[in-house]
Amino acid sequence: MEFSVNSPIIYVIVGAIIALVLAQSIFFLVKAIRRAKQLGISGSTVKKTISSAAIFTIAPAIAVLVGVVALSKSLGVALPWLRLSVIGSITYETVAAGNALEAAGMSAGTTVTDPSIFITIAWVMTIGIAAGLVLVPFVTKKLQGGLSKVSMKDKKWGEIFNNAMFLGMISAFLGYVFCDVGLIVKGDTSGLVPVCVMAVSAVVMAVCGLIATKAKIRWLTDYALPMSLLIGMASAIPFNMLLGG
Repeated sequence: MEFSVNSPIIYVIVGAIIALVLAQSIFFLVKAIRRAKQLGISGSTVKKTISSAAIFTIAPAIAVLVGVVALSKSLGVALPWLRLSVIGSITYETVAAGNALEAAGMSAGTTVTDPSIFITIAWVMTIGIAAGLVLVPFVTKKLQGGLSKVSMKDKKWGEIFNNAMFLGMISAFLGYVFCDVGLIVKGDTSGLVPVCVMAVSAVVMAVCGLIATKAKIRWLTDYALPMSLLIGMASAIPFNMLLGG
């Protein structure tokens, strides 16, 4: 049987896993509603909380959808749908999949036809993100305790450590963006495409932040990420045409 990234059996397996996750969500939602009644919280407050939470999940859902679409050409719909629905991260999954494709000698956008390569990419996308499940219970409490002690002794240094950790995480992704800039020396300007796309996305994010702050449109902050992703991806088309990607 010829392998296909959109094989029905893959959809069945992924659908079963996601159905289990949805069942867990419904279970805890029911438990939360019952607990709210025990605490005497009014039904209107509970309904308002549920509707508000549902509305504000639309923004990150759009960002996830963008990731699924971006990866679907190479990996089909099922695997990106699974990885970005269950403990997934659009910033990690896309980079992990891209690196795995490159290691297999394939470029982004090329459909995977070898099942061994498909399984390898699935493992790369899964193991890396699953490490957090193992590390969080053992590391987070000690790490937060150490940062709290530093903040209590010197608030300024506590903020510096927090910012340093955040910048360290961002730097890992910046390396991926700038890794091919050196190709300019060889006359290849395609390495500038990710940099330009990042710049456009950053500008969109900054503009959304300014509008949300100045005009006091708070809901815009929830949609800044998907907007920056969509506009950034759209800008990749003219940048590729201009820079020869």
